[in-house]
Amino acid sequence: MKVVIIGGKLQGVEAVYLAQKAGWEVFLVDKNPKAPAAGMCSNFYEINITKDEKGSLAEVIHGKDLVLPALEDIDAVKIIKSVAESQKVPVAFDIEANIISSSKLKSDKLFADNNIPAPRYWPDCKVPVIAKPSELSGSHGVRKFTDEVILKEFIKDIQSKGEKWVIQEYLEGPSYSLEVMGYRGNYITLQITEIQVDAGYDCKRVLAPVIMEGELQSMLHEVSAKLARILNLTGIMDIEVIINNGQLKVLEIDARLPSQTPITVYQSTGINMLAHLADIYVYDRLPEVKNPLEKKHVIFEHIAVTPRKMETLGEHIMAEAGPLQLIENFFGADEAITNYCPDREAWAAALIISAASKKDVWDKRSVILRNIMEEHKISSYNDSFPRF
Repeated sequence: MKVVIIGGKLQGVEAVYLAQKAGWEVFLVDKNPKAPAAGMCSNFYEINITKDEKGSLAEVIHGKDLVLPALEDIDAVKIIKSVAESQKVPVAFDIEANIISSSKLKSDKLFADNNIPAPRYWPDCKVPVIAKPSELSGSHGVRKFTDEVILKEFIKDIQSKGEKWVIQEYLEGPSYSLEVMGYRGNYITLQITEIQVDAGYDCKRVLAPVIMEGELQSMLHEVSAKLARILNLTGIMDIEVIINNGQLKVLEIDARLPSQTPITVYQSTGINMLAHLADIYVYDRLPEVKNPLEKKHVIFEHIAVTPRKMETLGEHIMAEAGPLQLIENFFGADEAITNYCPDREAWAAALIISAASKKDVWDKRSVILRNIMEEHKISSYNDSFPRF
């Protein structure tokens, strides 16, 4: 299988990793030669697809089996689809579903119209609240307000600027993620993962498998499949939820290959979401997923190392790290995606750690962090958590 991955940021890192685990030949395209995924594959093409007057993208796509846009610019995706169609190569991306999921206002309306449990909107709730830019994904731009006066000043300011924000009640509780895949009204849900965030509400750690009450677990799978059917999804979608006082609430959806959770699920179960996208888009079939009886316990975690200090932080540190590489047996971790080199004082890594049990994987993590700290003579470690 020959796959063209367009976009070398964090989605691209995820896609390149999974493609290589599937044994595929990878052709990566990005306008930035120092994009994070650029260091992870040998076939890299520096192309600005919105200014591709020479038709370089068509040359790269020609004769390949699949194209995966690993970016969030819908106009760029439309260009990619047009070029790929001219080369008769399928594109693993559902534009219509993504347009809805990438807008928090549109997706929240979908939740309300279809009785999907979700956080309440301001002013139909009390502070604290979370404010999110409507058109940005994940934790980008997220702000928390605990003071109603400051909140109203913020609302007045964004209204004067014509900015679109979603302001909802802040809910405390564990957060989880689940991917759903399929097409033509037939969908499968995969493994639930737990999401842990840093002080800026950026995902710093993913855990699998998770322990969740049976009724809530069934509800999460059912709601995810329902949302996929409502969107008439072709491909993959990620659903993020929170359990607050025993109640499941959907925080957001994202109709594209996500980052972090697919690698975690792959390490825990062997399920390769990118290979299953090929089932849908190349072979025109619903993926057959066989969940193993014995799942590995996995920690996927981001660390930033500077002289005398190490921190666990959100994935933004990986986006800013430049070209990355995949290293096996990294200070005791199974693998690491990192810009590490021995003479570099400041570096970042996504640690991939697995073991047979929950206790074993956390014990293994402790040894890995200690190994890094001893090797680099680090005396301070901080595991960043939300401040409020």
